[in-house]
Amino acid sequence: MLSAQGAADPDTVWQRYAGVDQWASWSPQIKAVHCVGRRLSPGMSGTVESVAGIRAAFVVEAVDHDRRAWTWRVRLGRIQIRLHHEVRPQGRGSTTSLTMYGPQLVLLAYAPLARLALHRLVQP
Repeated sequence: MLSAQGAADPDTVWQRYAGVDQWASWSPQIKAVHCVGRRLSPGMSGTVESVAGIRAAFVVEAVDHDRRAWTWRVRLGRIQIRLHHEVRPQGRGSTTSLTMYGPQLVLLAYAPLARLALHRLVQP
């Protein structure tokens, strides 16, 4: 599990997750999100385009707006990972966590980018 703490309040952090058009503003590996709908919801599907132009398909499995938690699956070819995100209050700011499931080598390669994105996510 990866996590990051920052000064952004939990509602702000959650809105950055819930508004898929905002993902590229805090996740440096994402160039664009292509999907129907702009608000995170169960069953939402589409593609995430990386800054390198690679497109990975995704499906949102679950969203709990009250708990500020969501889970999605991302697939690139035969490689699939499952990502579970949560946002919680932490002092005057927030903490966010990411639990990843999938092939170990893929997760190890992705972890540094994910860690950077999480730290950017919780900044004011």
